Amino acid sequence: MDDRTILTRGRASAGAPGWRYLLGRLHLLLKFPAFAEVVAFVTEVAALAEAQQHHPNIDVRYDRVQLTISSHDVGGVTRRDLRLANAVTDLAGRFGAVVEHPPLTQVEIAIDTMDAAAILPFWEAVLGYVRDGADALADPLELGPSVWFQQLDEPRPVRNRIHLDVTVAHDEAPGRLERALAAGGRLVSDERAPAFWILADADGNEACVCTWQGRD
Repeated sequence: MDDRTILTRGRASAGAPGWRYLLGRLHLLLKFPAFAEVVAFVTEVAALAEAQQHHPNIDVRYDRVQLTISSHDVGGVTRRDLRLANAVTDLAGRFGAVVEHPPLTQVEIAIDTMDAAAILPFWEAVLGYVRDGADALADPLELGPSVWFQQLDEPRPVRNRIHLDVTVAHDEAPGRLERALAAGGRLVSDERAPAFWILADADGNEACVCTWQGRD
């Protein structure tokens, strides 16, 4: 298999067991005792990435580091991502970092519409986002949630037209569902689980809890 070949979700997840696969990228969240350890770790990761000539996105906080890896040139996770991810996992172990997967969350905003072409340019302009395929927009800095436009078969004037897609690590989904239901939510559908569960709040506003599973 070529290093530029995009892996299936299952192979990507299994190939980097210390990481979690969310929305086409590998994610790792680490907790450190103090900021000095964070800086030292990130410095080592930078050297490792330079040696492999493949670079992650890194979000640095006072005592945490979130790393995200994918191959931007092909739009998915490849074997070179797995090599870097597993090398970073080994490095994190030497630093004694604590892995924290449950907080990993990626939010997508889905706008239900009868005519995506008519409204997508407005959202592109007002958000300052860029096109991501024919029916989606993305934050060029990869900080804000992506926005995608879901084609309706018929108008839904009495139902909400915006819902949230909340993508979490596959092993976090059951707990997230349990807590949402305990907080007053209701299950609308689990027909497509474990790819996604549709939940609603007391007012009928919907959120889909999504994982990579059941999509390959």
